[in-house]
Amino acid sequence: MMNQSLYRLVLILIAGLCSVINANAATETDTQNLSISEKQAISQKLTIGITLQPYYSYVKAVVGDRATILPLVDAGFNPHNYLPQPNDLRRLAQMDVIVINGIGHDDFALKVIDAANRTDLVVLKANQDVPLLPAMGQSVGKGAVNPHTFVGLSTTIQKVYTIASELSKIDPENASFYRKNARKYAKMFRLMKREAMLSLGELDTAGMKVATTHNAYGYILQEFGVDVEAVIEPAHGVEPSASQLQDTIEKIKASDIDVLFYELNMPNRFVDTIEQATGVQLYRFSHMTHGPYEDDKVEVEMKKNLQTLIEAMKFAAARDKS
Repeated sequence: MMNQSLYRLVLILIAGLCSVINANAATETDTQNLSISEKQAISQKLTIGITLQPYYSYVKAVVGDRATILPLVDAGFNPHNYLPQPNDLRRLAQMDVIVINGIGHDDFALKVIDAANRTDLVVLKANQDVPLLPAMGQSVGKGAVNPHTFVGLSTTIQKVYTIASELSKIDPENASFYRKNARKYAKMFRLMKREAMLSLGELDTAGMKVATTHNAYGYILQEFGVDVEAVIEPAHGVEPSASQLQDTIEKIKASDIDVLFYELNMPNRFVDTIEQATGVQLYRFSHMTHGPYEDDKVEVEMKKNLQTLIEAMKFAAARDKS
């Protein structure tokens, strides 16, 4: 049987440990409830929320280790059909700022933000200064815009500058740091585009005709003078009906389309049918909205997309000559 004095000592230690845990929990809760200005006064890091994988990369590039980045939803979700969960509200409660796409693709986040009813939350709209392209597709509503600005180079640069500018207003002590990092990040994408242009050289792609599975690649294609002749999905994330698919096949044949771009990491059951029926060459682009949240995700996947685009443009130019 345990010695009486030893037993009392164990009880004292347990009580002391519980006090420490409760104190830490209270401190953590108090810290989370501080306003932005109060956090800055005690050198507490801001917690910046993000809704999609590309924004993790953007914000990390701008803030480095001077802020905490918190995804609203764990990696592995599908933004096309995700429904808000109770845990999203709990995460939102920890955020001082949330960076959103705000023009589609993260509509689930807007519902969570509305439900939270937090007047103190700063909602940073990354696309507020981006020239937007109209959405394409047979069933796209009037006035709809293409939400895939994260696939483009120039649009990515503009969004990073917007993020740095808005965060500088919220956290002026780190403003010069944020702006410097944004310029460095932007330079990397400008160099990517320059290298891609140089690799194309004097390539004549005037006759290049492309189709896409859906309205996702316009921002990167327009930077290289490539127009989209046909969009297969009637609306974003919606598979075509049998009659719509047949119409698309006929259009591809009639327009003599060279290549079809479709989405990496997403099942497109109709793509094989189109390839077999038309002989069109297939190329896959990443949307950057799948997989883990990573610092260099946009950098790595943008490079791959550019390599794919260069390959497709060279194929189309050679095909047009033959």
